Amino acid sequence: MHHKFLNPAPQTTFAWGRKPSATLAHVRARLLGKKVVHLEDGFLRSYRPGAAYPALSLVMDEEGVHYDCTRPSQLETLLNSSHDLSVPQQEEVLQFLLQHRLSKYNHAPPLDTRLLRRFAPRNDGGGLLRGYAPRNDGGGLLRGYAPRNDYGGLLRRFAPRNDGHCERSEAILVIDQTFGDLSVTCGAASPHTFQAMLQAALDDNPDATIYVNTHPETTAGTKRGYLTHTPSHPRVVKLTQAVNPMQLLQQMDKVYVVSSTMGFEALLMGKPVVCFGVPWYAGWGATVDRCTHSPAAPRRTRKRSVAELFAAAYLQYAHYLNPLTHQRGTAMDLMPWLVLQQRTATQLHGASLNQRLVFMGMRRWKRLHMQRFFGLHPELVAFDVTLQPTDQVVVWGSEAPLNAWRVEDGFVRSVGLGSDLIPPMSLVLDKRGMYFDPTRPSDLEHLLQHHVFSDEELQEAQKVRQFIVENGITKYNLEPLTPVSWPSAGRRVVLVTGQVEDDASIRLGCTQINTNLGLLQAVRLAHPDAFIVYKPHPDVATGNRAGRLDMQQALQWADHVEAHASVVSCIHACDELHTLTSLSGFDALLRGKPVTTYGLPFYAGWGLTTDMARAHPCFARRTRRLSLDELVAGALLRYPLYWDHELQGATTCMAVLQRILVRRGVLEAQGRLQYLRHGFWRRLWRKFVNLMGIASWQRCLQ
Repeated sequence: MHHKFLNPAPQTTFAWGRKPSATLAHVRARLLGKKVVHLEDGFLRSYRPGAAYPALSLVMDEEGVHYDCTRPSQLETLLNSSHDLSVPQQEEVLQFLLQHRLSKYNHAPPLDTRLLRRFAPRNDGGGLLRGYAPRNDGGGLLRGYAPRNDYGGLLRRFAPRNDGHCERSEAILVIDQTFGDLSVTCGAASPHTFQAMLQAALDDNPDATIYVNTHPETTAGTKRGYLTHTPSHPRVVKLTQAVNPMQLLQQMDKVYVVSSTMGFEALLMGKPVVCFGVPWYAGWGATVDRCTHSPAAPRRTRKRSVAELFAAAYLQYAHYLNPLTHQRGTAMDLMPWLVLQQRTATQLHGASLNQRLVFMGMRRWKRLHMQRFFGLHPELVAFDVTLQPTDQVVVWGSEAPLNAWRVEDGFVRSVGLGSDLIPPMSLVLDKRGMYFDPTRPSDLEHLLQHHVFSDEELQEAQKVRQFIVENGITKYNLEPLTPVSWPSAGRRVVLVTGQVEDDASIRLGCTQINTNLGLLQAVRLAHPDAFIVYKPHPDVATGNRAGRLDMQQALQWADHVEAHASVVSCIHACDELHTLTSLSGFDALLRGKPVTTYGLPFYAGWGLTTDMARAHPCFARRTRRLSLDELVAGALLRYPLYWDHELQGATTCMAVLQRILVRRGVLEAQGRLQYLRHGFWRRLWRKFVNLMGIASWQRCLQ
């Protein structure tokens, strides 16, 4: 997504940081007479590290690179200037960042404070209570209380005294980095610097426990750190498990760093920071600087507060992508999206982010879609494996074993059909039942029956409804939005929408009438003088699914069969809509049309439709009278999960609607939208292309 940030002038060459490719870019720019702009990840990059997760924040620097202390950068020049660095909403942005503990990467599980240990060893030899002396096996254990050196998720906080009382033991954090990180070599440091830093932390704090925090990519096993193989020490605990860095910093009394931006995050939390390298935030009076040969010292002459450093780096130097619009944005556009990722991950994998989703009995192509859609933590997604006690079983559709979750397509799915293997942009995950199965309660039914919708939710629902209506958005968004006119000769136009007859919503949600032909016959019987238009289902029209009616058979009961115009165009042209359980009934409600149901769709029974199957038990559960905006808020805002396939993250309903509008517009402009609707060989090619796209994403994860 880097191109979203860039609006390059013709005489501009871009280079990535100080990598070897940047040197080639400089040579090329010099030969062509162009200027070089250096790019690097921003300070709030993404939910996860890695190529599969695009950077949502970038820095662009025409002078240098912010982590290279050997020469000036635009950030350094800004901090050296006499400009007032404060910006509007600065305090709001900082408080939001601290409240939600946001960092460069935001996928690590929270620190479990129940694991905090109450005792830690003293270093004076005489200050240990008998029975708590260190073990001699090199494992770094104190008998009874202190944790192992390999962390195990435990923090030591108190040291016992000889008088039987406990005094608090300081917690000191030493931040490791990935081996070969350019910010180390460009920050006047070397591998030896990390060893010196660790030793200094031990010497400066003789009664403290020293925690060595590994980099997220080291934790993930993709890179090694400078302190990975440091010999064990009775006062050193290596934090080898992933943990939210801001929560970890909150527990620390002092932080030692070479060049990691995590040192600046410690400053934001009010912690003393000792720098052994020369990061961008060192040399301004906010840190204790131990580097005696800093090339930046003669240049960094001003004193800057932490607030000024934050405003300059995060709010003036860095550039942000608005993840909802895919346009340039601000930090306040990005940060709520990062929080949404955290909340979605917790919803799926539990508060500790350790619950696997195990999908059972799915076809291979659906597995690929599930792996990508639930890709915030791909390591916690499995298929048809032996279950562990903490696993959550997920199955497709309504048939599920006890305590399993059910997953299905959402109500605004994609541009194109699921049967063509086009990835979904929304899914519903239901723990009670499924929205199309009225034989049992579902999460959606429970939500609509009991949830008290806030004014904010109803306002957002109204915006979503207006956007859908104004832009003609439906579930699949396949057909052209051309106006239609039928020769009704003044008769009332009744639209009848066909469905896939072997679909679960028909099998479970219909009573006496359960076929397209039966529906047509019932509507003609009820409205003998109406002009009836029959609209086949897109999946049936393409030949992918069952339920196709012979044209002559359909015209015995309908006045017209509409095979070309979109269902939205048909809804606009009709006076009322009749359906079994089709989502087109919901589409018609959004557009203010009367709807009659002959089955038991999720939107029936709430006082918004005329229902012909009132004897069903589901109506005894659906006793609440809903407004249209309450129905929309429940069905489109709170019930589904939405996914952005470009940014590889959870998103909102409105964001998906905007992406669908853009995608459909591009296909229409290219004349390709019609090819998504017809043709056997085209369908085979689409399926192949979609499978290859998912396989490419999987390779990025490896």
